[in-house]
Amino acid sequence: MILAAGKGTRLRPLTDHTPKPLIPVAGVPMLERVARRLIAAGADRLVVNVSHLGEQIEAFLRERDGFGVEWHVSPEPGEPLETGGALVLGEPLFRHDAPFFLHNADILTDLPLGEMYAAHQQAGALATLAVMERPTQRHLLFDERGLLGRTDSAKGLDIRVRDAVGGVSKLAFGGVHVISPRIFGLLTERGAFSILDPYLRLAEAGETIRPFRVDAFHWIDIGRPEQLAAAHEKVAQLAD
Repeated sequence: MILAAGKGTRLRPLTDHTPKPLIPVAGVPMLERVARRLIAAGADRLVVNVSHLGEQIEAFLRERDGFGVEWHVSPEPGEPLETGGALVLGEPLFRHDAPFFLHNADILTDLPLGEMYAAHQQAGALATLAVMERPTQRHLLFDERGLLGRTDSAKGLDIRVRDAVGGVSKLAFGGVHVISPRIFGLLTERGAFSILDPYLRLAEAGETIRPFRVDAFHWIDIGRPEQLAAAHEKVAQLAD
């Protein structure tokens, strides 16, 4: 599932008439970059949630024939439902027979998706999250057992749902998940909500949410003009 319902307000005026997932980086729309990487990692069905200018995204997918795989859009009525709400709304479009990727459409990265998927399957976790050390006001906390809390210095949050086992790593989330389909039977939240809320609730109940470190790989969130410019520059460097 590619999360493509955001309004992209920080990129205005670029996103006034173009949805953020269709903003190009070095001539290629971000949605296409993400989709092709997921397909190269083994995905054979795409579910794309849409809201702001969603008809453009659906037309783009139809024009590209889903990049050669089965595809569906999950329209969100009204305001975007955030990560968790988008997943609940899109559940009928999933097959429920294998772990799946959940990937933000505005993340330019070369992290090894295939290795991440394999690590998730080997661990038998409920979810595996791409994480790294980088400057941010928001962090996830992991110990030897997996996710145990999160912090947000801007909001004064420091949440820990259980006692730590061994050392604690304070890591930034990279917007890419691999998730077991059994999560659908565990999501009691409804409406618009962050997937981090059930992750922490379920971690407290004994479920395992594992980190997958991607510090050694490129990662850029194109959500701001300066980050979009950095993404153009990084792709140009890699092409040289």
